[in-house]
Amino acid sequence: MNMEAFETFISQFPIYQYVFIPTEELAFSPRIRTICRQECQRYGTTWACPPGVGTLEACRERCLSYPQCFFFSTVAEVADIMNMEETLGTRREHEDIVAQIEAWIKEQGNRCMALSTESCDICDECAYPDSPCRFPELMHPCVESHGIVVTELAERFEMDYTIGYNQILWFGIIFLEDTYIRE
Repeated sequence: MNMEAFETFISQFPIYQYVFIPTEELAFSPRIRTICRQECQRYGTTWACPPGVGTLEACRERCLSYPQCFFFSTVAEVADIMNMEETLGTRREHEDIVAQIEAWIKEQGNRCMALSTESCDICDECAYPDSPCRFPELMHPCVESHGIVVTELAERFEMDYTIGYNQILWFGIIFLEDTYIRE
């Protein structure tokens, strides 16, 4: 797989911005896990969220086992950003894009790992904690579950976090086995 082939493939999607980041430049914060525990309804209910996803150190090690990541955002438009049902309804398209990019990378013979938005919702009811994940190859834990603060990462790499009243940015990170630095 080369950069040109990758960029040609992703050009079919509404990717707003992206950057390749050496994983050693990622910051992992226990603070985001505290926010998850105190404020997220999904905490402790799914394999894609803490504590099911693993300790912060295990998540960090998993991420750092890849030399580089592809950090990107997709854009969706809504009539009313205050309408949470409509806003969250745009998430599925982003998740599908993450899955398609991940599948393409794997088809090229490369190992990768994807993190995405919110938490996994493949199953109506997660098997956590009584049974193993039914679809571990399809599950995309949320970026924050691994201690990565999206707002800080976007700011650090000069990516927008918000763009307009009726537009939503969804973020994903795909960790890559190979290194693709744009020349």
